[in-house]
Formats: sequence, C-alpha cells, structure tokens
Amino acid sequence: MNLTSDVNQQFADFFSDVRLKPYAYFLYKRLQEGHICIHTNDLIDNRTELPYKDILQADKLDTLTEFISTNETEIRPFVLHKDRLYLQRYFNYETQILQSVGRLLKSEALLLKQRTEALEAQMPLLQSLMANYSLIGLPIEEQVDWQLIAAVQATLHNFSIITGGPGTGKTTTVAKILSILLTINPESKIALAAPTGKAAMRMAESLKQTSLPVSQYIKDRFKSLLPNTIHLLLKYIPNSIYFKHNQSNPLPYDIIVIDEASMIDVALFAKLLVAIGPSTRIILLGDKNQLASVEAGSLFGDLCKALNSNNELGQASANFVNQFILDNQRQINAPFVSNSTHPLAEHIIELRKSHRFSSTSGIGKFSEAIIHNQEAVLTEYVQKQSDVSVIVDTAFDQNLFESFIAGYKAYILETDIAKALEKLGQLRVLCAVREGPQGLYTINKAIEAYLSKQNLIKPQDDFYENRPIIITKSYKDLKLFNGDIGIIRKDSNGNIRAWFEDNDKKIRPILPGYIADAETVYAMTIHKSQGSEYDEVMVLLPQNHSKQLLTRELLYTAVTRAKQRVIVQTTETNLMATAAATVKRASGITDRFEEL
Repeated sequence: MNLTSDVNQQFADFFSDVRLKPYAYFLYKRLQEGHICIHTNDLIDNRTELPYKDILQADKLDTLTEFISTNETEIRPFVLHKDRLYLQRYFNYETQILQSVGRLLKSEALLLKQRTEALEAQMPLLQSLMANYSLIGLPIEEQVDWQLIAAVQATLHNFSIITGGPGTGKTTTVAKILSILLTINPESKIALAAPTGKAAMRMAESLKQTSLPVSQYIKDRFKSLLPNTIHLLLKYIPNSIYFKHNQSNPLPYDIIVIDEASMIDVALFAKLLVAIGPSTRIILLGDKNQLASVEAGSLFGDLCKALNSNNELGQASANFVNQFILDNQRQINAPFVSNSTHPLAEHIIELRKSHRFSSTSGIGKFSEAIIHNQEAVLTEYVQKQSDVSVIVDTAFDQNLFESFIAGYKAYILETDIAKALEKLGQLRVLCAVREGPQGLYTINKAIEAYLSKQNLIKPQDDFYENRPIIITKSYKDLKLFNGDIGIIRKDSNGNIRAWFEDNDKKIRPILPGYIADAETVYAMTIHKSQGSEYDEVMVLLPQNHSKQLLTRELLYTAVTRAKQRVIVQTTETNLMATAAATVKRASGITDRFEEL
C-alpha cells in the first residue's frame, strides 16, 4: 500500500465505527485530489480503490448519528447533505459561500432602482465606452459588446463574475466598470487583489495603462491603486488560519476586484466572501476553463457552471442595456434573452471576443480545440504544422528545445536589472510534472547545462550570477510571496543579491540567505504559471503520463500563457488523451442555490 493510502487509512482508523471507515477513507482520498465532498453512491463504483470489503449502503449513513450530522445545528465530524458527504469544515465553507452570495444578492435588490437611475444619467459616458472592433466575419456571440454589458451589470449588482479567455478584455472591462462607478461617486474606495502578487500587479499595471476616453481624475485614481494578494487584503493573522477582516469586521471598500479567481480554494473563497460588506460590490475575474486551485475546491468554475448559459439576460434587462449600445449588431438579441429565475442569472458574463487570438487560427483555435476536445483540429495541428504560432513536436526534437532555451541569452546579457527581469519574462518552459525526463527538475538542469556550455552562466553554487529564481514560500516580512520571480546578481559593491520587482515596478535587492525556499525557474510547473503571460512558451508533456494528472484544463492553461508562439512537445497519443481528460471536482454549491 502506498503512502497516500496509508494516510487515508490512518484517517479512517481514527473513527471506531467500522461502517464509517470506507466513507471516511474515500472522502479523505478525494479531498487530497481537490474534491470538497463525495457522492455517497460513488463508493460502490470505486470499490477497487478501497481496502474494505463491506460497504454500508448509502441510504443507511444517516443512522451513524455519532459521527454524521444531517443538519447545520449538530456539530459532528461529517455532514450528510442529500447524497453528498462532507467533512464538517468543508460543508461550513460551502455554506458560508452560499450564504454570502445570497446576502449580497438580497442587499443589491434594495439598491437596483437607485443604481439604474444613476446609470441612465451617465448615458454619454457609457456610449463612449462601447466596443469599436470590426464585426466582419465574426460569429454572433463575438459581435455582442459583452464588455459593456458586463460593465452595466457589475454596476447594478453587488456580486458579479466576469469570465473569459486570454485577450478577451477582462481588465479592460474592469476599467470600464471603475470609470462608471468613479464618475457616479468619485470618492469610491477601491481594492484590487488576486491570489498571487504577480497577478495582482499585472491587473494594476493594465489599469494604469488604460486608453479609455475617461477624465484625468479617473486615470490618476487608476494609477494610485495598490494591488494586494488576497491574504494581505484580508490581513492575515500570523501563525493562524484567521484574518482580521471577517464577518464582524468587513473590508472597508465600496468596490473589490479579484483577478485570477479560478486559483482560489474553497477555504479562502469562503473567508473572502464573508468579509464583504452588505453594500460593497465584489467583482470576480477569471477564466472558467483554466486549472482550479491547487487546494480543495473549484468554486469559480462551479459558479460559472451554475447556469445553463452565462450570457442570458431577461428581456427587461436586455432592453435596459441595449439603450447604451448604439450599434444594433452589438446589442443583446433573441439568442441571449432568457427568463431564468436562477439567483445568479444576469450575474455571470462571459467575454467572447479575444483581442489577442483569432478563434479561427493560431493559439486561439488550438486552445479552443484542447478545451472542447476537438480531435480533428488537434490532428490537423500535429500533421500539417502549417501555423507558425503553434508547433506540436511529437519527436521531442532536441534542436528545437535548444533553439527555444537559447532565448534566455537575452536577459543574461542585459546589464540593466529591470530590463533583464523584463526579458526573462518574455519566455518560459512549462512542465506538467516535477519528476522524470520531461519533469521540472530534469529540465531545469538541462537548461543550466546548455547555458553553461555556452559560457553564459557558471552554476557552481546555489546563488550563482544570473540564476533566475521563483519563491516557493511567502516571506511576508520581506514582502515576497509564493510565485514571485527574481534574478541573482551582484550589486554595485560586488555583493550577491536577489533582485525582485515591487508593486511600483521598482527593483529591490534581498539578501539570498533570507530566502531559502526558492527554486531555479528557467522551467516552471504549469500550476505555478497561472496568472502569468509570456511572449513564447514551450510546454513539455511527459511521455509516460498519468491519466489523472494530464487534463485538458492543464494543457489549456499552459498553452494560453503564450501571447505569440507556443511549442508543445508531446506524443500524438498523449495530446489526444490529455484533451479527452477533464477535471471533475465534486462540490454541492451549484445544486445548493435552491436553498436561497
């Protein structure tokens, strides 16, 4: 029995009732795989995973009252809710999320009339924020001005989700929302945050560079916004799982924007939402097709899937929004009008038009083929190799690999540290796994060996000149966070330092001895790459793969980190198997909305 199974069994053996053990074992195993609950009937179908012969019938679980609660008032280790079994803690997190969303929906209903009138008073501003890209050849779902529609809906609502792939303009949409809200109330207090410092900084930088036709006051407000990680926003309490901002002490903002929300696990999601005040607007941004959080839960994706279609509005709402959109082709028309009564109806908008990728060629077409498992399109990319922005290398060509990593020469030869960091961020090798021939450790060593052979680096010790590093543990006192990337270089006095970029894009040195938890980052895992973008990306999928590990969400996330070119080294069999496999994480949040 492997170590993971031992841990599962140890957890199950903590409970004395033999009838509970198979369920405790299976639930704990699934928690480690990212699920937050199990369907009780799944044990029979997965019997081979369990070291138990006898399994209590699922409909008898409610008799184990010593360990299992069937209501929210009894405190037991487990909660049975309909046909799902949770650990008490995770059921509470899910309940807190549901109740927090319900509270925000209820409070916004009282403000809709006032907000509707305020929006109508800003007709010229909203019309100036209309999209102006060419509609020629676009499918109808890309013609509609979803950015402006999302901006109107987020202005009306306290709880909003804006999802979309790379280049669809999620940050531009936020700029439109904030422009409207700051025009209505110039004193609005705004917070920007993301799970990682890198993602938060990228959102803030995009806002600072907005080209929207808005007043100088609004542009200055954008420049003054300081991004935070969610942990810093909530003000973590050291050595605990708690935050200073909570239900009793809500966040003191009128508007809170959270980017890369797909990366947020269920625990942090719950703690964030309970800390939102009743009149505060929270706007969640993310790509519903990306990888979910490393920890348990896929709440952003679950919420996006709660509706049959994210982009359907009731007729009255469609009429209201359309008055701000002068071009009939960009308005909401019949296919997007619905009479849904779901609590989240009209609160989730998916941006459809990518301004970075075409949906009919290149990275855009390739990523769509991956996420929708379009075998014919993927086969075309493998066999024809006619698209310069997408290369699928089934031969694992060493010359192609070396040609790509030769691009690291640019940052090494750049003497200006700020520019060197910028050039380092122009390309990256992404690995699906840590171990093995295509794993992170082997690939980083191979890149070091190549650059050393070219006399570009001398990796004789841990902190050699020009070593790129990624922080793997947050150092809050140093204002360094898990995922931050820096370069090892000497300062003007010849002393070795690790150099990082701060929120103001200023470079600051850190003594390397203070950051023991760091890794070389010529290559990084796909998980770690979330929230980042690079001009060029090389993706390595292992030849001997685990079906559980390689999924379409993983590969989609990797491919869409590239802005200009992506190279995927994989076998054709693995490519097809990866696109066919999808992440399935059990939760009850979508079904529990009926409780509202």
